[in-house]
This record gives sequence, structure tokens and C-alpha cells, in this order.
Amino acid sequence: MPVLWLTGFFTVLVCFSITSITLWQLRQSRAHELDIAEINAANLSRSMAQQADDTFDQADIPVVGIVERLSYDGLGAASSSRMHDYLRATAASVEQIQGLFIYDKDGNWAGTSMNHIPSDANNADREYFQFHKAIDSTLPHIGQAIRSRSTGDWIIPLSRRVNDSAGHFAGVVLATIDLSYFDRFFDRFDIGHRGVITLALADGTVLTRRPALENVRGASIADGELFRTYLKEHYEGTATVRSILDHQLRIYGYKRLDRYPLVVMAGLSEEEVLDEWRQYAWRSLAIIVCVVVANLLFGVLLFQQIRFGLNAESQLRIASHSLEKLALQDGLTGLANRRHFQEILGLEFANGGPNLHPLSLIMIDIDFFKSYNDNYGHVAGDKCIVAVAECIRSNLNRTGDLAVRYGGEEMAVFLPYSEAQGAYALAEKIRVAVLTRGLEHQGNPGGVVSISLGVYGCAAQACPTMETFIERADAALYRAKHEGRNRTVLWQEA
Repeated sequence: MPVLWLTGFFTVLVCFSITSITLWQLRQSRAHELDIAEINAANLSRSMAQQADDTFDQADIPVVGIVERLSYDGLGAASSSRMHDYLRATAASVEQIQGLFIYDKDGNWAGTSMNHIPSDANNADREYFQFHKAIDSTLPHIGQAIRSRSTGDWIIPLSRRVNDSAGHFAGVVLATIDLSYFDRFFDRFDIGHRGVITLALADGTVLTRRPALENVRGASIADGELFRTYLKEHYEGTATVRSILDHQLRIYGYKRLDRYPLVVMAGLSEEEVLDEWRQYAWRSLAIIVCVVVANLLFGVLLFQQIRFGLNAESQLRIASHSLEKLALQDGLTGLANRRHFQEILGLEFANGGPNLHPLSLIMIDIDFFKSYNDNYGHVAGDKCIVAVAECIRSNLNRTGDLAVRYGGEEMAVFLPYSEAQGAYALAEKIRVAVLTRGLEHQGNPGGVVSISLGVYGCAAQACPTMETFIERADAALYRAKHEGRNRTVLWQEA
């Protein structure tokens, strides 16, 4: 009898253990499927963000060139045959550009890549024209999707302001990006039957969406949980939310572009993600019925397999942590990257509150760097960036100071617990160090590589937001470049 009782107890214990372990495994595998879906959604959003960045960069490059030519030659050059040939050739060479246009200060067509200018054509009522007319900014402006008046196609306008020699508004240069270009790119991704890919402005206005919904272009999703909650806290990440447009529960990867006011989102239907898991769960439950009447070996092997799976998951977390550390450093210069910079500033301005101690920021830009790249090549350009980064690093002597590659040839130095005058003195040391380096630059009036620096410092509780903190340092940098480059300018309220 004791042996029978012991056998029965052991049999019940084995059945209970196997059942419990299997149910736990199903729960873990469900979580694992959702984790993989989050990773896939995040990778997809990053891929689309990179493609969108490249798309707008390729469209913005000729716009910048046209603005520069008009700034030197005057808007009268827009109607020349040479400019027309240039516009046509450029529009034809960039796949996503549907057309290039130049408007004078009254909105009249001064130049276009089209074969002819329509009579009485005027675009003064367009949002992008009104924006540039009202705001004196040299940055590119991206408007919401509109129908082209010349072709009737849906396009995204990318435009820049043109100033005359006196700095007054002289007109607008516009590149229209064919919206179908993004549709074709989105069609390459397998997102399931209920997945979604969305490109929107930073204010939540939808530019394009796959799959398309009726009247979705121009609709606002700013009231959705993704914009209302997650994008306010982080410019990049994942979230499981219900869509405000079709109310589907999806696992979203989202990312706001670094250089343009755009957001890309890739959503995978949670129901579709778990379809295979449900099938696996039902099969596992059916197998349990057979396993509980099998011998102990099956239970031991199953336990070993689960332990192996946990070890693999632990190693994956360790590897993921190592990759995350690498992601905080710029690969070319060894300085902190922009993501690290945003995280550090996020700690200083926690929960959107003001700074609790003095802060200073130096924004740095290499003078005439495009000319340097054109004359010496991109490899030499990278070496030039590295040399400037070394000059910055060699002049930092405090533990808390952070040198950052902000983007391209632009760098920054964040100085916690530092007043504006101290930051200005450090900026001058860096500027002189770069000049002393004596890197040849024939495109620079001084003959050597130089830098322009903008400095902003604020006392405790004096800088209300992180965005204001960065904008003021950037404004000082813009002032330094505007005043002739190779100088340091300290931001002042006036």
C-alpha cells in the first residue's frame, strides 16, 4: 500500500508538474512572440525613417542649390533657359521629385521644371508660401499632402525661403515629392493583412497610409494614444495601442525623423502576431494529454529544454544590453551620439520641468564643409570631422561635460553646472585649437579649416524647456555663421 500510494502521488505530481510547466511555457512563448513583434515593428519603423530621411534629403539638396544660386544671382535668374534646363535635369534625375518650382515674392511662377509656365499661375495661397513669407527661416519646410494643380497627383511639398541681398523675402523654391513613391516603398514590406504603415507630420496630420482608408490623407491622428502619450515622451520606441482610425489593436514601432518634422509608424496586428501561437497552444494542450500518461523521461527532457530556453533568453538580454550601450556612441568620432545627448538632456529637464542648476550648451559647425567635401572628397571630410572632434575632446576636462556629434558636421558640447561666460571661454579655446590644427581648406577664406560656435547658458530655473535650451544655442550658431563664420557668439535676449 505505501508503494501504491507513493506511486499514485508521484504520478499525480508528475502530471501536475508537466501541466504547470507547459502552461507557463505557453505564457512565456506568448510574451516572446509579442517581444519579437515589437522588435520587428521597431526595425521596420527605423528602416522607413531612414528611407524617409534619405528621400527628403535627396529632394532638399537641389532645393538648397537653387536657393544659393538665386541668393547670388538674384531671382531674375529663375526665368533663364539655363535655370530651366537645370530644373528639368535635376527633377528627372531624382526619382521621388515630381517637379521643381520657383516663385517670386508675390507667388507668381518664376521658374519650373515643367515644359512651360501656365498663364496667370500663382501659388501665393499655398500653405508653404504663406509660411515662408511670414517666417524668416533658412530651414526646409514640409507641408501636408496636397493635390498638385499642374498634374492633379498627390504630392508632399518641400520648400525653402529665398531672401534678397538685403535679407528680405524674395520668393520660394519648391520641390514636390510624389506621394506614390512612398506607396511603392511601403508595398515592399510584409505587414500582414491587418498591419499598417503610416507617414505623418509631427503634428499628427497623415500624409500617406498603407492600407489606404477613405479620406485618410490630411486627417489628424494627434488625439490617438500614440501621439498623445508615447511620442510626447520619446521620439522613438514601441507601443501596443488601438488605432484611432480603424480601432485595431496593434503593436507599433514609431520614430520621429531627426532632421524633418515627420513621424513614421509601423503597426502589426496583435491578433495576427498571435495566430501561430494560438495554434501552437492548442497543439501543446493536446500533447499534454498524451504526455501525462507517458514516462518520466519526457518530463525530464521537457524540463531541460525549458532551462535551455531560459539560458538562451538571458544571453539574448545581455547581448541586447551591450548593443544598447554601443548605440549611444558615434561610430566615426567616438563622441556621444544624438540619442545619448537627448537622453542626458531628458534627465536635466525631467518631466518637462525647468533646469535645477546652471546649464550651458555649445553648438559647433564646420565652416564651408560642403565645399571641403567637394574639394577633398568624403573620406577627407570624415577625417576633418574626426580632427575637429579631437580638438573638442582635448579641451574638455570635467567629468560631467559631454561632447556630441549632433549630425553631419555639426557637433555640440553640453556643460552641466557651467555658466555662460565659462562656456564662452571654452568655446573660444576649441575654436583656436581647430585653427591651430591648420587643416588645409581652400574653400575657406582663411585657407584652413575653421568652425563657428554658438553658446547659450542659463542659470537654475532660467531655461523653461529642453527645446528652448537647444534652440537658443542653435540660434547663436546661426548668428555666428551669419556674421562671417570662424567666430563664437553668445546668445543674448536682444
